Parts: sequence; structure tokens; C-alpha cells
Amino acid sequence: MFTVFYNTGGRVSEISGLKVSDVVLDACAAVRIRGKGRKERSVPLWRTTVTEIRRWLARTQAGPDQPLFPGWSGTRMSRPAVTARLQLAVQNAVKVCPQLAQREVSPHIIRHSTAMHMLQAGVDITLIALWLGHENPATTHMYVEADLTMKQRALNAVQPPHTKQTRYQPTDRVLHFLETL
Repeated sequence: MFTVFYNTGGRVSEISGLKVSDVVLDACAAVRIRGKGRKERSVPLWRTTVTEIRRWLARTQAGPDQPLFPGWSGTRMSRPAVTARLQLAVQNAVKVCPQLAQREVSPHIIRHSTAMHMLQAGVDITLIALWLGHENPATTHMYVEADLTMKQRALNAVQPPHTKQTRYQPTDRVLHFLETL
């Protein structure tokens, strides 16, 4: 489930609402996400995500109309259940990566991480907005903040202006004015 979260940058409601039939695992692997305002978007999947989904489906043997990631009752997973599952995963990950214990990790943070990963890879902000299901690219700006490496790359890409460094030489009139003060 968290692989799909990261790959798609989906919202909790979008990922918990996925049905098995929303996933296409052929050569053009993608997932159909129903977002805010009942808008649909297709997001391509990495091969690693496809592999994980195939493993998951082999274990669950869920039908096409069933939730891709069901709760314990077999129905759509609730927001608190998704968050609880993530916190459990974080607790296990802390054993390998202790610095996670000091981090706030939530499903929405995964969404932000996806956006930052794409931005750092050089993906245009407009495409990131489409990927995340934002109607307006301005909304995406809240998600992505340039890190220091990206800022340094931007600085290196822009050459400083070629101006001569000259020392200011006041005119006699300015000097006379200053002396009268």
C-alpha cells in the first residue's frame, strides 16, 4: 500500500478507495485514481510497484470490485486505519533507520515526498500538479520547497552579470553639498 502511496502521490481517500479493477498491470502499468471532485486521473506505475501489487493480489485473491487494500473486515480501509498501519510500518522501520523516530510521518507526508522527489528529478511543476491531481499548479507550490542542492543548481545555471566593479566617484557638486552639511 505504501509503495502505491509513494508512486502515485495519492491522497488517503484516493488510495483507500482503489479497487482491484483500478489497477492495470500490463506493459503500460497504471492505476486509475478517483480524486477530489470525482475527477479521475491515471498514474503510471514503476516496475517495482507492479511487482509489489502482483504479490499482494496473489496473497489476497481479491475480485475486481473489491478494495485493493481492504481493512480487516474486507471493506474499504478507513483513514485512521491507514494512519495506524503507517505508524506500525514506521515503528518497524525505526529499527533500521533510527532517525525516523524524530520525524513526523503521515500519509500526507508521503504525498509531499513524492512531489519533492519529482521536483528534484527535474520534473516540471505543471506535470507534478497533474500527477497529484491538483486542478491549479499554484496548489502544488505548497508541496514543493526547493532544497539547498536545487537552489545551488539554479545558482550555477544562472551566470552573474558581467559588470565592471567601479568605485563611486562623487562629482564636485556632491562633495560641495556634503561639506556644507
